[in-house]
Amino acid sequence: MWIGTLWVIVGLVVLVLSVLLTLVVVMRTKRPQALVVVRRFNRRFNNPRMLRLAGRSGSALAVVRHVGRRSGTPYATPIGVLPMDDAFLAILSYGSDTDWLRNIRAAGSAELVNDGQTHQVTAAQIIGRAEALPYLPKAQLPFVRLFGVTDFLVLERAQVTSGGAPSAA
Repeated sequence: MWIGTLWVIVGLVVLVLSVLLTLVVVMRTKRPQALVVVRRFNRRFNNPRMLRLAGRSGSALAVVRHVGRRSGTPYATPIGVLPMDDAFLAILSYGSDTDWLRNIRAAGSAELVNDGQTHQVTAAQIIGRAEALPYLPKAQLPFVRLFGVTDFLVLERAQVTSGGAPSAA
């Protein structure tokens, strides 16, 4: 009886390790077809759970609220951001070809909820790992290296003009 239980446990461990290894390979290689699968899984299962705490005071994740560039549908996406002078540094784990980034660029701005505060932001520029390194905490470096993150987005705070439309600060 215990031998059967042991084989089940070993099988589950092998399965979990295989899934994790596959995830690391997909994230490092940034193969578009494989990233689509990971994005869909996260959008369906992980994001709804992460959005419960993202953006709140003390949370490691922020929420970017953006509008679909074709549908006009409002979306909320949990993202990792770090303070960067008077801006924010967003970690582009999937690379620079994500829907939320394309939506922000098309709209010109978005709303970022970080550490309990809401900011109007614009997607200023994408920078490389070397430029982002001074702003990355040491605890973040293993994640960045493991998943092969090479792109980071500078989200500049936007000033709201008298007409209500944001402009770059």
